[in-house]
Amino acid sequence: MAAKPHFSGIIAPVLTPFGEDGAPDPDRFIDHAEWLMANGCTALAPFGTTSEANSLGLDERMELLEDLIDAGLDPTLMMPGTGACSITDAAILTQHAVDVGCGGVLMLPPFYYKNPSEEGLFRFYADVIDEVGDDRLKVYLYHIPPVAQVGIPLPLIGRLRKEFPNIVVGLKDSSGDWSNMKAILDAYPGFELFPGAELYLLDGLRAGAVGTISATANISAAAMRKIYDNWQGPDADRMQADVSAMRKTIQSYPMMPLLKAVIAHYRGDPGWAELRPPFTAMPEADAKAAIQTLADLHGFKLEFGAEA
Repeated sequence: MAAKPHFSGIIAPVLTPFGEDGAPDPDRFIDHAEWLMANGCTALAPFGTTSEANSLGLDERMELLEDLIDAGLDPTLMMPGTGACSITDAAILTQHAVDVGCGGVLMLPPFYYKNPSEEGLFRFYADVIDEVGDDRLKVYLYHIPPVAQVGIPLPLIGRLRKEFPNIVVGLKDSSGDWSNMKAILDAYPGFELFPGAELYLLDGLRAGAVGTISATANISAAAMRKIYDNWQGPDADRMQADVSAMRKTIQSYPMMPLLKAVIAHYRGDPGWAELRPPFTAMPEADAKAAIQTLADLHGFKLEFGAEA
């Protein structure tokens, strides 16, 4: 019998709201996290790409994580991003996540210096794991070459799994390359693969993936959850087609600005639309038109204050 995955289902890289002073807004952050868990998400991945994690300081990330836990959210259902360009910073964030009881961490490779060797990447991950030195640690590798420009090659996964079989347990694949995801699933049965977009949710589940970690889960986790819960049912292909169509519409716009604009609109809270530089909010007219397009093409709307 296959071991039960540590994480599975629909996971949102939680958007980070900012206040008028430009600092992260913990109250909005907590409120959104609670809403996500009540509306389709099975777990949360704060400080992912969509969270603007690499625009946040180490202290900001650790304090926000503590805010979520202090508010009563279950840390075992959290997979915070702890990747950084330095071993020291990655180890600090990872140690903190373990100390507060998180079920796992999502770890980017060191992404500033390009074309690192496989040996260099292995030593980076190994050094962080050794620095933390805690058997409770569960690492999910983060493969996102379109953004990081540094990927996680297939042989590196095998080497890390061999060296740290109870620690390196999964991977988020945001390559957009189904052939890469399928190669990982075929090569490493039991490895917890999460496609980084719901476009591959149904195909992934059929091939052995355990769910998705998707930016758009911030606004449409409920529809994804229906696929996850019913992927072996007769309506799975139809539900996947509907979800994929909306994802393609959303990703035709700047992703993070649009997601925040959608939440700002349906919450009636203009402050939600703000991003931290170097990102900027969508122009109001563009955001209004995009939100109307989602409603017209996909019947999309959000209701806050009510469970899906």
